[in-house]
Amino acid sequence: MFQLGKTILSEEIIEKDFVCNLNVCKGACCIYGDAGAPLEDKETEILVDIYSHIKPFLRPEGISAIEDQGAFVKGEDGEWETPLVNGSECAYVIFTENKTAKCGLEEAHDQGITKWKKPISCHLYPIRVKEYTELTAVNYHNWEICDPACSLGVELKVPVYKFVKEALIRKFGRKWYNELDKIAANHTKR
Repeated sequence: MFQLGKTILSEEIIEKDFVCNLNVCKGACCIYGDAGAPLEDKETEILVDIYSHIKPFLRPEGISAIEDQGAFVKGEDGEWETPLVNGSECAYVIFTENKTAKCGLEEAHDQGITKWKKPISCHLYPIRVKEYTELTAVNYHNWEICDPACSLGVELKVPVYKFVKEALIRKFGRKWYNELDKIAANHTKR
């Protein structure tokens, strides 16, 4: 572990390699698991505000889940998360013709309908962030469904922190990321 400002980071985000391989996993992280995507408090408000704009991008099953459960729900851990369709995939998931899961929120963003891309937890994945009173923990989340992403990351030599560069800058800022990059360069020299 190492500290950067008010964050504590796992070395794994520098040492592990990762590049999503949607051709193999088909977006399994949006389909499997026992909870929806974690949401920050401010993101719950955003989901409510943009719902009418993103609704045309969603599947009927997702719309039904959102209209029954709400744009967000409180998980078993007491934290906010996205609702699920029948306890399975995220309500905001859409599927391509080849059955690859994509994010309806991101699709609306990419088409210029909304300014908000998607929950930061999704954008940061495989990094998970946990807020504490004094510090924020930044850790790598190892999930076997992402083994193809780990293999592709090794093949392409892309460390986790570089794969999620845009999301880390979105969450912590460019200055913070530039410091992380320097720490990573020194860490890999050892």
